[in-house]
Amino acid sequence: MRVRLLVIALLPMLVLLPLMLGATIWRWSQKLDTILINKVNGDLTIADQYLGRLIETSGERVDAVARSAALEEALRAGAPDTYLAREKARLGLDFLYIARSGAGGTLTDWPVIRAALGGKWKSAVDIMSSAQLDARDPGLAARAEVPLVPTRAAAPTERTVETRGMVIHAAAPVTLPDGQRAALVGGTLLNRNLHFIDTINALVYRDQSLPEGSKGTATLFLDDVRVSTNVRLFEGARALGTRVSSAVRAKVLGEGQTWLDRAFVVNDWYISGYEPILDSRGTRVGMLYVGFLEAPFRQAKRSSVFTLSAAFLFIALASVPIFLRWAGHIFRPLEGMTRTIAQVEAGDLTARNRPDQDGGEITQVAAHLDDLLDQLQARDRELRDWAESLEAKVEERTADLRAANRQLEQTTERLVMSEKLAAVGEITASVAHEINNPVAVIQGNLDLARETLGRDVEKVSDEFRLIDDQVYRIGVIVSKLLQFARPEEYSGSANLISPAEVVNDCLVLTRHQIESAGIATEKHLESEAQVLMSRTELQQVLVNLILNAAHAMPEGGRLAVSVRDVAGGVEIVVADSGAGMSPEVLGRIFDPFFTTKRAQGTGLGLSISQQLVSRAGGRISAASEPGEGSRFTIFLPAARRG
Repeated sequence: MRVRLLVIALLPMLVLLPLMLGATIWRWSQKLDTILINKVNGDLTIADQYLGRLIETSGERVDAVARSAALEEALRAGAPDTYLAREKARLGLDFLYIARSGAGGTLTDWPVIRAALGGKWKSAVDIMSSAQLDARDPGLAARAEVPLVPTRAAAPTERTVETRGMVIHAAAPVTLPDGQRAALVGGTLLNRNLHFIDTINALVYRDQSLPEGSKGTATLFLDDVRVSTNVRLFEGARALGTRVSSAVRAKVLGEGQTWLDRAFVVNDWYISGYEPILDSRGTRVGMLYVGFLEAPFRQAKRSSVFTLSAAFLFIALASVPIFLRWAGHIFRPLEGMTRTIAQVEAGDLTARNRPDQDGGEITQVAAHLDDLLDQLQARDRELRDWAESLEAKVEERTADLRAANRQLEQTTERLVMSEKLAAVGEITASVAHEINNPVAVIQGNLDLARETLGRDVEKVSDEFRLIDDQVYRIGVIVSKLLQFARPEEYSGSANLISPAEVVNDCLVLTRHQIESAGIATEKHLESEAQVLMSRTELQQVLVNLILNAAHAMPEGGRLAVSVRDVAGGVEIVVADSGAGMSPEVLGRIFDPFFTTKRAQGTGLGLSISQQLVSRAGGRISAASEPGEGSRFTIFLPAARRG
């Protein structure tokens, strides 16, 4: 008992509280990591929007020059080069020239130039070789060249220098004085474009947007090489020519996905966001990166964990001795009560605690235990006397209880069935009233469609007739539902109908379910007799049997429906090649609420069908063998003529 009390006293402080503290710290750490990832995702979105806007603006500016009257005048004067050089400097472009259609070469291989020659301006990011760069502006290839720097965790490569250039490439349509179509092509080199990358960094990481000690960085990659960055190596030198880690390269450039996680950047860990950059042909040619130093956040985590752990240890060292002292006041009285109870269990009903009168609550409990032991001793004598008479009474009452239990089970079964029927009736009335309004809208719009179509209505007369029949059927079904819910307010009437026509209509109505299940249908309509029954009720019975047959053949099969005249009436047979039914199931299929479809059925379909056929003076029967399919036969008496 002492051990248990010590465990109870110390368990919350030494076990539960550390577990809760650890779980809280872990949960807090996960939340902080999620917040950091969400932040870098937002930062990457801002950088992406800036780059996209820069590309779009480049195209708009080139298009504005292409449509300017000054360019048109310079072209007519035969000296556009001076004007283009001035506009190139004004717009901050690295090249601006006119590409003529049919001039040969590879200029028209660029999608942006092809779009401009087709009459629409376009701008995109493109990668150009050193020769292509110098062809557009001498010396541009030298500016684009970036020596590669060996980088930890990067994919192996034999290259030592990146000679290609990443360019914002824009072109707009121009019409020359001779009527020839051309393109005004301009571009801005992004290699070593520090103004571009510093602008992104300033937009994303403004002052005081990060905690002290952290810093934000932005980088533009050509393939996996940093060609424009504000990440530093040492002594303030930018990390141009360093390369991204192989893990990031595989996910972003290899798979085309966005990287949102911590990543090793040059010489430290950063919370990083990378996304692929596509050129005008839709090829992944580079990456856009933003991120911030992880170390301050990691240090903040460590400091928080250390502070919380130290506070917990201080509280534990201060409180455990107090808990032990309090537990000691409980041990001794409880140990005395334990000894007394052991003596009583051994048969000594005279054993007592006899506690001191100046004790606390535990002492009061010991005194109450003595009183209870006194009462127990007296009750023991009384119980021995009652035991003999009780056994006889128990036997007598047990027999009565068995009889009452059997009667209760029977009553409960009837009550459950009554409650189900009452609930079905209430729901039926509500649903029937709700259906009337949309049915009225359908009928009104159908009449409006007839008026609108005029003579063309004859082209869809069969379809309109089927819709009329089904709207009428819905109305009759609603009436029957209300009759089921409140039979005292409604009454139905039967009509002379042709069972063969009803069967034919039902096959049309269920054609989708039959065809979707891959079921082959056979029909033999050899009856011309009429029966006295509601058309919609017979439709309800037949649709239910056909759908049951379709459910029994989910992998396809054969459905045979036949109607023929027999002595005294008409016989309708619905037979399927499904799995069939066992004799136990076959004997219960017409019971209310019995179903083999589990959650897909209510168990009322065949029960209601039997009631409808019986009310028309007919009968319905079923025959089935496991593995041989099922066969349902409906007999309806023929209507008397005259």
